[in-house]
Amino acid sequence: MEKESEREEIQETSKSTFESPPNPNPNPNPSPRTRTVKTKVPEVEIHLFRLGKGPIEIFKSTLGGWDQDQLEVRDILEKYGFKSVFAFNHASGRGVPIRFNPRNGRSLLPYTDGSVIFMDGEPKDSLVKPITKILFGVAVITLLITFLLKETPEWVKSSNFLGGSFPPWILACIVIVFTRTRKRTREFLKKYGW
Repeated sequence: MEKESEREEIQETSKSTFESPPNPNPNPNPSPRTRTVKTKVPEVEIHLFRLGKGPIEIFKSTLGGWDQDQLEVRDILEKYGFKSVFAFNHASGRGVPIRFNPRNGRSLLPYTDGSVIFMDGEPKDSLVKPITKILFGVAVITLLITFLLKETPEWVKSSNFLGGSFPPWILACIVIVFTRTRKRTREFLKKYGW
């Protein structure tokens, strides 16, 4: 019994040591004096144009980076579907491209807080346009080849050049590939001064 009474005393004393002291202020809604510090996030106003037309939108963007003076260019590109943005002036048009770091997407040049930036965006190319051009080219060349093969004299048909006959669409693809590579190699040679 003595051990049980000692255990109860130990438990009571341990409970009393961990209890919080009573609140001297009976008011349930005290207004404690708290100090808050508000810092202004640096931001710029952006007038965004598309291909020189607009502005399509005017918005404020916060500046980021270590010194908080860099524009978040990648976010703008992704949001509006641009492949590149340029500095813009109403009188002279497009200026230099706004370059950004590929790792973090922030501009390489610093901007000051409160400045107004005019930007012109170049939309991304759709995949439909070049594919339709190629398909249309193949169809036209195929029609021309089939027309020419129907009107060819017998000596050309009997000569059997290249060891057999080719379907017209394969010949059309060969012609398109040949003209594209010729155009690209000509530009490549001009680039290196040949």
